[in-house]
Amino acid sequence: MAPSPIGTPSDAELDETAIVARDLIRFDTSNYGEGRANGEREAAEYVEARLTALGLAPQLFEPEPRRTSVVARVPGRDSSKPALVVHGHLDVVPADARNWSVDPFAGEVRDGMLWGRGAVDMKDMDAMMLTALGDIIGSGSQPARDLVVAFFADEEAGGGAGSGWLVDHHPELFEGATEAISEVGGYSITVGGRRAYLLQTGEKSLLWVRLVATGTAAHGSRLIRDNAITKLAEAIARLGRTEWPVRLTDTTRELLGEIAGVLGVDPEQVSPDELALATGSASGFITATLRTTTNPTLLTAGYKHNVIPDRAEALVDIRTLPGEEEAVLAEVRALVGDEVEVEIVHRDVGLEAATSGALVDAVKHTLGVHDPGAPVFPYLLSGGTDNKALSRLGIAGYGFAPLKLPEGLDFPAMFHGVDERVPLDALVFGRQVLRDLLLDY
Repeated sequence: MAPSPIGTPSDAELDETAIVARDLIRFDTSNYGEGRANGEREAAEYVEARLTALGLAPQLFEPEPRRTSVVARVPGRDSSKPALVVHGHLDVVPADARNWSVDPFAGEVRDGMLWGRGAVDMKDMDAMMLTALGDIIGSGSQPARDLVVAFFADEEAGGGAGSGWLVDHHPELFEGATEAISEVGGYSITVGGRRAYLLQTGEKSLLWVRLVATGTAAHGSRLIRDNAITKLAEAIARLGRTEWPVRLTDTTRELLGEIAGVLGVDPEQVSPDELALATGSASGFITATLRTTTNPTLLTAGYKHNVIPDRAEALVDIRTLPGEEEAVLAEVRALVGDEVEVEIVHRDVGLEAATSGALVDAVKHTLGVHDPGAPVFPYLLSGGTDNKALSRLGIAGYGFAPLKLPEGLDFPAMFHGVDERVPLDALVFGRQVLRDLLLDY
């Protein structure tokens, strides 16, 4: 059932952050992967214009036609401090409008929410970055330290035409930076009836692989035991149904301890999965950080009903804990067997940054000002961000796109999901928190 249009606010009634996020959603920057994408150019030009209007000198980079990133440097009050990278991405995963209650690229504002592909991943943060900077510069102030503000292309396909390319070809853009903040952290959860916030301090490793099975091509009526599809299906079933063991990293061990403290239980007496489930909808992210995951995501085989093909392929999204990539890859090869080839399509590192220090303290202080008494927990992200590319320059990445969310909203389900949406008041909250963090840290 579509949301009611009753009470749709006018632009004059909307916070600027919602307007900017809505405008960005209306640029269909769908990224289909493997080099197929609509491109980010128009969205990047929109961002460029807004940064220019603030008196900055943004640069556009386009390593491939229409794959456009924007980077600007904002002088701070104390340039002797290490610079901070504040980054977002402009591309989004595709959306099938037939499954949505609204047009996923219309940027509709209804029922106190902004709806559309990118509303949480991550044009909301892009908008908060722009409006928070506007608040700082517009008031005649400066951030506490130099900022490198980046809006990357191609994050949803691993960043090869975005952050990865910039790190490899223009590392000077990030000169002097030691830390970064970006997406998939800073949002609120509810634990034991109490609101808390998750600060993303690490990411699982990424292994995208293609499984390839070959066999005998033949008429569909023949008895063919060397069937490529059968071999692939058996391998996919074994891999997809594998129950990987729980392994706690320093980050997840600290997170579970914090959750246990709020619940008043002994973390040694309650299983990690039980503690993760106590975070409600956030457990959709957290349970996946306790173990390796191997999810088949795409199958390709055949071209006619009565023709047995000689090749069948599948894509598998593998996320391992940091440092376990080679061991997991060896186990994957053993699971699928000798008759199925494992090709690496893309791989990237896992990350674990410090869960204490000046930036973490600043985040906790700023959130405490805007939501007094709410604790902040570190957590490991099951997915990945452009922080992976920045880590090659020695930049420690964190996820902090602050949103104060209603308890009943299944926020993790919004990432790459149907009917993606974000509360309007959460956007206002995020703008204010991000502004204060950048002014003070």
